[in-house]
Amino acid sequence: MPLTRTAAGHPAGRQFGLLTALVLAILGYQINATMISPTLPHVITELHTTPGVIGLSQTLFFLVGSLSQVTLARLSDYRGCKQMMLIACAVLIAGNLACMLAPNVEVFIAGRILQGISAAIFPLAFLALHRVMTPERFGWAAGVITAVNGGFAGVDAVAGGKVADTIGFRGVFVAGLVISIIGTLAVVFVVPKLPASSVGRMDWGGVVLLWVGLSGVLIGLAQGQSWGWISVPTAVCLLGGLTTLVLFGFTQRGERRSGTTRPIIDTALLRSRRAWPLLLTSALTLGGAFGALALTFPLFTQDKHAGFGMSSFTSALLFSTPAQAIGVIGAPIAGWIGPRLGWNRTLRIGATGTLIAFAVIGVCLDSHWALFAMLALLGITYSGLTMTSLNGYSVVAAPEAKGALPGLNGACIGGGASFGIAVASAVINAGTHNGQTAHAAYAGAVWAAFAMLALALITALTMAKPPTSEETEQRQGEAVQPTTVAMHAAGH
Repeated sequence: MPLTRTAAGHPAGRQFGLLTALVLAILGYQINATMISPTLPHVITELHTTPGVIGLSQTLFFLVGSLSQVTLARLSDYRGCKQMMLIACAVLIAGNLACMLAPNVEVFIAGRILQGISAAIFPLAFLALHRVMTPERFGWAAGVITAVNGGFAGVDAVAGGKVADTIGFRGVFVAGLVISIIGTLAVVFVVPKLPASSVGRMDWGGVVLLWVGLSGVLIGLAQGQSWGWISVPTAVCLLGGLTTLVLFGFTQRGERRSGTTRPIIDTALLRSRRAWPLLLTSALTLGGAFGALALTFPLFTQDKHAGFGMSSFTSALLFSTPAQAIGVIGAPIAGWIGPRLGWNRTLRIGATGTLIAFAVIGVCLDSHWALFAMLALLGITYSGLTMTSLNGYSVVAAPEAKGALPGLNGACIGGGASFGIAVASAVINAGTHNGQTAHAAYAGAVWAAFAMLALALITALTMAKPPTSEETEQRQGEAVQPTTVAMHAAGH
C-alpha cells in the first residue's frame, strides 16, 4: 500500500520517524530538567558547595533556556530548523560532559548553563513538525511533544533519586549523555533539511536587548523572595529589565526598519490579539498551576502539622505521578482536538477546567481524595488541553515570522513558572512561624494560584482565531513581491 502524503509532500512513515527523532532529542534535554531534582543534595555534598549556589545553577538553567528558545527559534527562520537543532544538541552534549566530569561547582554551573541552551529544541521541534504535517497530524504530534516535555509520567524523578543513591549524581548525566547522543544522531539522519522560511538577517542588536530585558525580569522574579521584593537588587533587575524590554519593543517597530535586517518580532504582531493574550495566558497559567504543583502541594502533603504528613515518596506517588501519567495521555488527545475544534477554543476549555479544579482544591484542601481527584483532573485540563493548546497556537498564530512567537511563548512559560514559585513561596513563608507553617498559608497559596488562573482564563477569552491555511498562503504570496524588491534594493 503506498504511503499517504501530506500537503507538504512528506510520506506519513517518514513523519513518524521524524516525530520519534524529535522525541529522542527532547528527552536528552528533559532528563536534565527533571531527573536532576532529587540528586541536588548529592551535588551539594560531593562538590562541597551550598544550597544557595546549587539553587543559582537551577535558576540559570531555566533562565538561559527561556532566552535560547527566543533566539534559536527566530534564528531558525533564516538558517533552518535542522541547523539550529544540531547546535542545540551539540551544546547539550557538551553540557552533559561538563556536569558529569565536574571537579568543582563552577564547572558544574557552566555545564548547567550549556544544558539550558538546549531548551530551544522544544520550539524547534514544533516548527519542524508544522512544516511537514497537515494541521490534524501536527496537532497530535504537538500533543506528543508536549507530553514528553512534561517528563516520564513522574517516573523520571523517582529514577533520578534511585540513580543518585546507587551511583551518584553523575549517573544522571551519564544517562543524559547517552540519550542526547542518540537524539543528535536521530536529528542528523532523520530530520529533513527544511529551507529557511524568512529572508533577511537576524537583528542581533534586538537579541541583546531582549536577553538583557528578560534576564533582568526573570532573575528578579526568581530571586525576589530571597533578596526581598523591595530590595535594591530586585528593583534594579525588575525595573531595569522592564525598561530594556520597552526599548526592545521600540526598536522592533517594523515601519522603522530598512534594508535586510528584520525585527525579531514586529510590534504590530505583539499588539494583535494573536500575540499579547497568548503570552499573558502562558505566563499567568504557569504562574498559577506550576507554582502550586511544584511547591505548594508537595510541601502541604508532607507537612506533619498543617498537612497530611506523608513521606516524599508517598506524596509524589499519590499527588504527582498520577497527574503526570494522565498528562502523557491527555496531551496527544488535546493535540487531536485542537486543530478540529480550534486551538483557542480548546485552550478555553482547558483553562476553565483547570480553574474549576483549583476552586475545588481550595474548598476541600483537607480531603485526600478531593486533592487526588483534582490533581488527576489537571492531567487532562492543564497538562493536556491547556499546555498543548498554548504550544500549538503559538506555532500557527504568526505564519509571517514562524520562530518568533513560539520562542517568546517559551520565555513566558519559563518566566511564569518562576513567578508562580516566587508567589507561592512568599505566601507560605509569610504564614510560617518558628519553623511551622499554618494551614491558612497553604490555603492562601492555593487561592493566589486560583486568582492567576482566573486572569489567565480572561486573557484566553480575548485570543483571536489563528489564521486559516488559505489566509496564510495568501499573506505569504503577498509578501513575496515586496520582499524580493527589498532584497534587490539592498543588493544594489
